[in-house]
Amino acid sequence: MSYPAPRYHGDKGEVNASFRTADTPPDLTSPRGDTYRYLATQESTGGEYGLYQVDLAARAAGAKTHFHKAMSEAFYVLSGELELFNGDKWVTGRTGDFLYVPPGGLHAFKNVTDEPMSMLMLFAPGAPREEFFERVAEMSQRGSEELKEFRVRHDSYFEDDFPTGPA
Repeated sequence: MSYPAPRYHGDKGEVNASFRTADTPPDLTSPRGDTYRYLATQESTGGEYGLYQVDLAARAAGAKTHFHKAMSEAFYVLSGELELFNGDKWVTGRTGDFLYVPPGGLHAFKNVTDEPMSMLMLFAPGAPREEFFERVAEMSQRGSEELKEFRVRHDSYFEDDFPTGPA
Protein backbone atom coordinates (compact mmCIF):
# COMPACT_ATOMS: atom_id res chain seq x y z
CA MET A 1 0.00 0.00 0.00
CA SER A 2 1.13 3.53 -0.61
CA TYR A 3 0.07 6.97 0.47
CA PRO A 4 -2.66 8.72 -1.52
CA ALA A 5 -1.67 11.30 -4.12
CA PRO A 6 -0.90 14.73 -2.65
CA ARG A 7 -3.87 17.05 -2.36
CA TYR A 8 -1.96 20.05 -1.13
CA HIS A 9 0.62 21.33 -3.57
CA GLY A 10 2.10 24.33 -1.78
CA ASP A 11 5.75 24.57 -0.78
CA LYS A 12 4.92 25.89 2.70
CA GLY A 13 2.24 24.90 5.13
CA GLU A 14 -0.83 27.02 5.87
CA VAL A 15 -2.54 28.17 9.04
CA ASN A 16 -5.90 26.45 8.57
CA ALA A 17 -6.54 24.16 11.55
CA SER A 18 -9.78 24.36 13.53
CA PHE A 19 -10.12 23.90 17.28
CA ARG A 20 -13.21 23.13 19.33
CA THR A 21 -13.06 23.35 23.11
CA ALA A 22 -14.47 20.59 25.30
CA ASP A 23 -16.96 23.01 26.87
CA THR A 24 -18.64 23.84 23.55
CA PRO A 25 -22.35 23.08 24.03
CA PRO A 26 -23.87 20.19 22.05
CA ASP A 27 -25.09 21.05 18.56
CA LEU A 28 -28.24 18.97 19.07
CA THR A 29 -30.12 17.65 22.09
CA SER A 30 -32.95 15.19 21.44
CA PRO A 31 -36.19 15.20 23.44
CA ARG A 32 -34.88 12.08 25.27
CA GLY A 33 -31.70 13.91 26.28
CA ASP A 34 -29.29 12.34 23.77
CA THR A 35 -26.70 14.90 22.65
CA TYR A 36 -24.76 15.28 19.42
CA ARG A 37 -21.57 17.27 18.97
CA TYR A 38 -20.62 17.94 15.36
CA LEU A 39 -16.85 17.74 15.74
CA ALA A 40 -15.99 17.56 12.03
CA THR A 41 -18.66 17.74 9.36
CA GLN A 42 -18.62 17.04 5.65
CA GLU A 43 -18.51 20.80 5.14
CA SER A 44 -15.62 21.43 7.53
CA THR A 45 -13.49 18.54 6.17
CA GLY A 46 -14.19 19.08 2.48
CA GLY A 47 -16.05 15.77 2.39
CA GLU A 48 -13.17 13.67 3.76
CA TYR A 49 -15.04 12.44 6.83
CA GLY A 50 -17.59 13.32 9.49
CA LEU A 51 -16.84 12.90 13.20
CA TYR A 52 -19.52 13.18 15.87
CA GLN A 53 -19.59 12.72 19.62
CA VAL A 54 -22.88 11.10 20.57
CA ASP A 55 -23.98 10.81 24.19
CA LEU A 56 -26.92 8.44 24.59
CA ALA A 57 -29.21 8.55 27.58
CA ALA A 58 -29.95 5.43 29.62
CA ARG A 59 -32.05 2.90 27.66
CA ALA A 60 -31.69 4.88 24.40
CA ALA A 61 -33.06 2.99 21.40
CA GLY A 62 -30.14 3.93 19.11
CA ALA A 63 -30.49 2.70 15.52
CA LYS A 64 -32.07 -0.47 14.15
CA THR A 65 -30.16 -2.75 11.79
CA HIS A 66 -29.16 -0.89 8.63
CA PHE A 67 -26.34 -0.41 6.15
CA HIS A 68 -24.81 2.34 4.02
CA LYS A 69 -23.91 2.10 0.35
CA ALA A 70 -21.66 5.17 0.07
CA MET A 71 -19.80 5.39 3.37
CA SER A 72 -18.23 3.42 6.16
CA GLU A 73 -19.16 4.01 9.79
CA ALA A 74 -17.05 3.48 12.88
CA PHE A 75 -17.87 3.57 16.59
CA TYR A 76 -15.44 4.26 19.44
CA VAL A 77 -16.83 3.98 22.97
CA LEU A 78 -15.62 6.84 25.17
CA SER A 79 -17.52 5.89 28.34
CA GLY A 80 -20.23 3.53 29.48
CA GLU A 81 -21.48 0.54 27.51
CA LEU A 82 -23.10 0.25 24.10
CA GLU A 83 -24.67 -2.78 22.49
CA LEU A 84 -23.36 -3.01 18.93
CA PHE A 85 -24.64 -5.30 16.19
CA ASN A 86 -21.69 -6.25 13.97
CA GLY A 87 -23.83 -7.82 11.25
CA ASP A 88 -23.55 -11.26 12.82
CA LYS A 89 -24.26 -10.83 16.53
CA TRP A 90 -24.69 -8.27 19.29
CA VAL A 91 -21.51 -7.41 21.20
CA THR A 92 -21.07 -5.17 24.22
CA GLY A 93 -18.80 -2.23 23.54
CA ARG A 94 -17.09 -0.75 26.59
CA THR A 95 -14.74 2.19 27.10
CA GLY A 96 -11.98 1.97 24.49
CA ASP A 97 -13.75 -0.57 22.25
CA PHE A 98 -13.99 0.13 18.52
CA LEU A 99 -16.22 -1.20 15.72
CA TYR A 100 -15.54 -0.48 12.04
CA VAL A 101 -18.32 -1.12 9.51
CA PRO A 102 -17.37 -0.98 5.80
CA PRO A 103 -19.91 0.15 3.18
CA GLY A 104 -22.66 -2.46 2.92
CA GLY A 105 -22.04 -3.82 6.41
CA LEU A 106 -25.10 -4.45 8.54
CA HIS A 107 -24.94 -2.75 11.92
CA ALA A 108 -27.06 -1.35 14.75
CA PHE A 109 -26.56 0.08 18.21
CA LYS A 110 -28.48 0.75 21.42
CA ASN A 111 -27.90 1.57 25.06
CA VAL A 112 -29.57 -1.15 27.14
CA THR A 113 -28.11 0.00 30.46
CA ASP A 114 -29.51 2.30 33.13
CA GLU A 115 -26.52 4.63 32.65
CA PRO A 116 -25.74 7.15 29.90
CA MET A 117 -22.88 6.43 27.50
CA SER A 118 -20.66 8.41 25.14
CA MET A 119 -19.13 7.47 21.79
CA LEU A 120 -17.46 8.85 18.70
CA MET A 121 -19.07 8.06 15.35
CA LEU A 122 -16.95 8.44 12.22
CA PHE A 123 -18.36 8.44 8.68
CA ALA A 124 -16.02 8.24 5.69
CA PRO A 125 -16.20 9.83 3.28
CA GLY A 126 -18.09 12.66 4.94
CA ALA A 127 -21.80 13.06 4.36
CA PRO A 128 -24.34 15.63 5.57
CA ARG A 129 -25.37 13.55 8.60
CA GLU A 130 -26.49 16.60 10.59
CA GLU A 131 -29.91 16.72 8.90
CA PHE A 132 -30.33 13.00 9.51
CA PHE A 133 -29.64 13.41 13.25
CA GLU A 134 -31.85 16.49 13.48
CA ARG A 135 -34.88 15.13 11.62
CA VAL A 136 -34.92 11.34 12.04
CA ALA A 137 -37.28 11.40 15.04
CA GLU A 138 -39.72 13.70 13.23
CA MET A 139 -39.56 11.63 10.03
CA SER A 140 -40.13 8.40 11.96
CA GLN A 141 -43.53 9.76 13.03
CA ARG A 142 -44.60 10.80 9.52
CA GLY A 143 -45.09 7.44 7.91
CA SER A 144 -43.33 4.62 6.20
CA GLU A 145 -42.94 5.92 2.62
CA GLU A 146 -41.75 9.39 3.64
CA LEU A 147 -39.42 7.83 6.22
CA LYS A 148 -38.00 5.40 3.66
CA GLU A 149 -37.30 8.27 1.20
CA PHE A 150 -35.61 10.25 4.00
CA ARG A 151 -33.44 7.29 4.96
CA VAL A 152 -32.40 6.53 1.37
CA ARG A 153 -31.57 10.23 0.80
CA HIS A 154 -29.22 9.88 3.78
CA ASP A 155 -27.64 6.60 2.60
CA SER A 156 -29.35 4.59 5.34
CA TYR A 157 -30.99 1.35 4.26
CA PHE A 158 -33.02 -0.36 6.98
CA GLU A 159 -34.28 -3.94 6.92
CA ASP A 160 -37.90 -2.84 7.47
CA ASP A 161 -37.66 -0.66 4.31
CA PHE A 162 -37.00 -3.80 2.25
CA PRO A 163 -39.20 -6.60 3.55
CA THR A 164 -37.95 -9.02 0.91
CA GLY A 165 -34.34 -7.93 1.35
CA PRO A 166 -32.24 -5.17 -0.24
CA ALA A 167 -31.52 -5.30 -3.97
